[in-house]
Amino acid sequence: MPRFSVIVPAYKVQAYLHECLESVLSQSYPDLELIAVDDCSPDSSGAIIDEFAARDPRVLPLHLTENQGLGLARNAGLERASGDYLVFLDGDDTLTPHALRSIADRLKETGEPDVVVYDYARTYWSGETVRNVAAAHLTEQGPAPFRLEDRPGLLQLLMVAWNKAYRREFVEREGFAFPPGYYEDTPWTFPVLMAAESITTLDRVCVHYRQRRQGSILSTTSRKHFDLFGQYDRVFAFLDARPQLARWRPVLFRRMVDHLTKVFARRDRLPRGSRAEFLRKARAHYRRYRVPGTPAAGSRLRHTLIRWGLHRTYRTLQLTAAARRRTVKLSVKLLRTARAMALRLHYRIQLRLPLRADRAVFTAYDGRDHGCSPAALEEAFRALAPHIRTAWTARPDTAAYWTALARSKYLVSSTGFEPRLVKRPRQILVQTLHGTPLGHMGLDLQERPAAARDLDFEGLLADVDKWDYVLSANRHSTLTWERVYPGSYTTLEYGCPRNDVFQKATSTDVARLRASLGIPEDTVAILYAPAHRDHRRTQRSPLDLERVLRRLGPRYVVLARTPSPVPQGARIIDVTGHPGIESLCLASDVLLTDYSSLMFDYAGLDRPIVIHTPDDDWAAYEAARGTYFDVRACPPGAVARSEDELIDIFATGHWRGSRSAQLRTAFRERFCPYDDGRAAERVVRRVVLGETALPPVTPLAERHPVPSAAANGARSPQATVPQPTGPVTVTDSL
Repeated sequence: MPRFSVIVPAYKVQAYLHECLESVLSQSYPDLELIAVDDCSPDSSGAIIDEFAARDPRVLPLHLTENQGLGLARNAGLERASGDYLVFLDGDDTLTPHALRSIADRLKETGEPDVVVYDYARTYWSGETVRNVAAAHLTEQGPAPFRLEDRPGLLQLLMVAWNKAYRREFVEREGFAFPPGYYEDTPWTFPVLMAAESITTLDRVCVHYRQRRQGSILSTTSRKHFDLFGQYDRVFAFLDARPQLARWRPVLFRRMVDHLTKVFARRDRLPRGSRAEFLRKARAHYRRYRVPGTPAAGSRLRHTLIRWGLHRTYRTLQLTAAARRRTVKLSVKLLRTARAMALRLHYRIQLRLPLRADRAVFTAYDGRDHGCSPAALEEAFRALAPHIRTAWTARPDTAAYWTALARSKYLVSSTGFEPRLVKRPRQILVQTLHGTPLGHMGLDLQERPAAARDLDFEGLLADVDKWDYVLSANRHSTLTWERVYPGSYTTLEYGCPRNDVFQKATSTDVARLRASLGIPEDTVAILYAPAHRDHRRTQRSPLDLERVLRRLGPRYVVLARTPSPVPQGARIIDVTGHPGIESLCLASDVLLTDYSSLMFDYAGLDRPIVIHTPDDDWAAYEAARGTYFDVRACPPGAVARSEDELIDIFATGHWRGSRSAQLRTAFRERFCPYDDGRAAERVVRRVVLGETALPPVTPLAERHPVPSAAANGARSPQATVPQPTGPVTVTDSL
């Protein structure tokens, strides 16, 4: 007897069925049977099912002799099911990786409940993935399992069969089955939830719900949408047969009214000439099932529409609302145009006023954050040049923003400056960029369309021509920046200001940061920070973090900062939205990455770094983005080419062994020669104070970075590095 019976009905889904079935068979939890039901599909869906059945004995093919519809096709699969739990999946949707393992774990944790409700995300043809907006109802906090009266908010979720797993004995005992027709999920889901003696939730996306550009059954115009009335008749008949469930009647009445009005309001569902008939039937259902005294939920207008059958009134209100929306939209557009013109005029006026020599403006990440190297430089400005007032740029749609750009002498940014910026005489622009490059940047992206996307290279060079200074952390960065951002600026090879905090923090600071992130004591915190994959529209993690942590044991936790959704787990802390990457570095004990430039910054901490680069993934990244060197040939630590090899590196302690320390030492000597905690000071003294005798660089061997919570073992001796040779003036330009 398998643990799960996954039932997949298929009808006209040949383009998506292969991905659907593969998502089931590739699950890390293999104890399943896959019942694939060919609902007499006229396309190749049946042949695809047979191909999968021939290669995997877990696939049970079932071919219906005539088209039955989604509900009856599921019933046919139910008759063949032998698993402990039933899982339904539509033929154009997919299970997320490790979904069944997560469901199985949750079932075990909560004592084998009748139903487990899990989350889903809508996936669009454009590659966008949007999680269910009602995910808050799936919280795992509180007692579990429970009954519906303990968590009535579950009835606010999308009423579908495929976001739940059902204990087969419970379904068979209660005699549940799907009815024919459209909206077959309605008389299944409501009764199942109301009859279940034990329910639990899983706050994890287990299904990707495909939003097809065209071809969705419920988006087609048909009289089959009238099936909705019969489906609610079945729901209320179930209530009438079980008087003990009568308390749910007002709730279901409100859900019915909302559902009927939603179908009526959609212009693409009901055939022309049938809308008045639909509203008459809706009025009859309203009167038949209304519970006296039940307040209207949501829109009172919708309840009034259904109650009185106000077809023409509703149509008039629709036209009026549409006209009002068009008027508002036009008014907003005119106001925005007028505001933009006023701001341009304001900027031109400000450009004619004197430059303020005591003003400095900072921006990072295109104005989205106050951090990175500009934040470190602002701190140095305040300490070394207190006569200069500092500020961060506001939004571009404010007068203060344009005043600051026009009147401030110093402009500091880690990204491109405002394209409409007019560089004034004696105005100084400092470009900090983002640390040390591994992947191709600037003009090198001209041959990399996947990474460049819509980058305007002419606009890029126009921005470069405004730069006065560019910061560099090492000689590799200097040579790269000057080639990919050619201009007449001066390169300041002084180190990376944002890494100054690594040399200034204390053990107390580390303890405070770990506590704020919820890192348990006596654990090893792995900062997992993979790079963005330019060749993928939808980002996904190359690692199964849950499996890695299970293999390593309870001593390890992961701080996940990834461009893809972070899996839910007791020892996985999602820090993707954390504003300070420097704080995450200080709080962690080891960095796990692939191609992220964060490795160059982290090396300055002299803490272990592990590189995970599977051969096929490296080849794809190299083809899409391109790299300046093979990080596997001169890594900052241990290198894993597979997930199992990565687990072995941590399990054996190789991640912090002597060989890893030797690799890290060589890497630091090459890429962190000036990161001694005084990079920002050197920049301010050179750019603002005009000093040429700058503070000397502390050799690597004499630096004492704050230890991590799990640090142990002796540090390898570091070689002495030369002092900075001073700024390099770039004279070549296009």
